[in-house]
Amino acid sequence: MRRKTRFVCVSDTHAYTPSEAGFKLPAGDVLIHAGDLTNHGSSAELRKTMSWIATAEFEVKIIICGNHDITLDPGFYAEYGSQFYGQRLEDTQKCIDIVTQASPSIIYLRHQSALVRLTRSNGPNTVFKIFGSPYSQSSGSWAYGYESSNAVALWNIIPLDTDIVVTHTPPWSHCDSRTEGISVGCKALRGALSKVRPLLAVCGHVHESRGSERVRWYPRPTAATVDRQGQQDQVVRNVLPPPGSRKQSLVDLTGKRAPKLDNDQFAVNNIRALVGQLFGPSQNALLLPLPERPSERLQGSEADQPTSSSPFSCLKEHQSGDQDGPYTQRRETCIVNAAIMATSWPHRDGKRFHSPIVVDLELPVWE
Repeated sequence: MRRKTRFVCVSDTHAYTPSEAGFKLPAGDVLIHAGDLTNHGSSAELRKTMSWIATAEFEVKIIICGNHDITLDPGFYAEYGSQFYGQRLEDTQKCIDIVTQASPSIIYLRHQSALVRLTRSNGPNTVFKIFGSPYSQSSGSWAYGYESSNAVALWNIIPLDTDIVVTHTPPWSHCDSRTEGISVGCKALRGALSKVRPLLAVCGHVHESRGSERVRWYPRPTAATVDRQGQQDQVVRNVLPPPGSRKQSLVDLTGKRAPKLDNDQFAVNNIRALVGQLFGPSQNALLLPLPERPSERLQGSEADQPTSSSPFSCLKEHQSGDQDGPYTQRRETCIVNAAIMATSWPHRDGKRFHSPIVVDLELPVWE
């Protein structure tokens, strides 16, 4: 049994509250923030941002960082923090604590996966697996950067049975064009998404490319085709209300207002027993351990291959070893760039803002 679950997606709020950015958060079950919570990661900016996220009326709020959230990347901040703050450096652990201790309803993902269930009596009572990562490639010195040579290993860590992927960077050729029309997303991430084929992929980073599209993937990705898949995948841009409209930016993937997403997820054997075994009575989320540093991973290692023996796996036995099964079930992905900030530095004509994007998905009921 499946039930509609509503996700409200935002990104790149850059220390602005909804009221300051001129929008109201629509009602929903889950809030997703795809990074750049702040401008420079100051403790004051983090407190301000985490305050409105913590008090927002959602059962679960899922957040990641972005390249501007520099104090939440301790390694980067130790090396480059003085370039931003001079001698007035922030305490990175205190900044991290502001995020992790803001509310038990907040799930903070740092290049890791979580299994999430919704439990409110008046909610959908659905379950899903989500992966979230703060990494992006930017010009200049910014947090959570990575070299192109490490990109494939970085994104190969996304489990095959992931339902929702949240990344700060967009995938290459999808919701990633700046004003001059040049794609700046990550090719390795697009390659990973073409293998995983989640229901929903949420990103930000490129303010000017806010929007949503459906991608119907090339039948089966291989090493020989992954570089040219961008030309072979079928892409339909979702039509959203124009800037300034008071209409909700709603993307329906349930079949009620638009064709149903052609993606059956990975069926779960005895989902009620699985959830009962893994979750405590009042627990909403189970976090997988943080991976080792991406640069230390070996591409194609066994750790990159999900199996049905993992307690977090949502694969049936035959699916984990079936080379073709997943691709016959998961044909489409909806990609959303949820950037709230509509302009980029130096904002010559002034700052402008987008509204959140609302996505309706059908997910399995766990009880």
